[in-house]
Amino acid sequence: MILDDIEEFAAVLPPMGALIGLDLGEKTIGVAVSDSFLSVATPLETIRRKKFGVDAARLAEIIKNRQIGGLVLGLPRNMDGTEGARCQSTRAFARNFDRLTPLPITFWDERLSTVAAERALLEADTTRKRRAEVIDHVAAGYILQGVLDRLAVLRRQDVDR
Repeated sequence: MILDDIEEFAAVLPPMGALIGLDLGEKTIGVAVSDSFLSVATPLETIRRKKFGVDAARLAEIIKNRQIGGLVLGLPRNMDGTEGARCQSTRAFARNFDRLTPLPITFWDERLSTVAAERALLEADTTRKRRAEVIDHVAAGYILQGVLDRLAVLRRQDVDR
């Protein structure tokens, strides 16, 4: 089930299910996971893309082992907010993966997530080689943390009502 609205996504999440965040690139998929309380995103790994079936099998393995309750895909909008070819590719991946899982899937605007990840890695004095190895899953962590922060706001709003 693909949900563009984050509130609808939040409404169908199972209790105590973690989330997985994906930063889909042409050559790699950055993967981050949350804790079951949906408070902290942790960069996990970078998958070197092969074929959809191989990539999907690795993601399914992570989902099973981490008791994932939903997926968040970074949506690479253009800086003016429009959707280009990369967004279409991400949405196609979501449609294909949706056929393989009953879990809800949503999107999160990933503009500048890689820039933020690069900046954080530079501040941590990470070597160029190491930055290249981890940038994708660190960016996935930024994407996922954005969703977790938004979900926390929604939970607070529910409590205040």
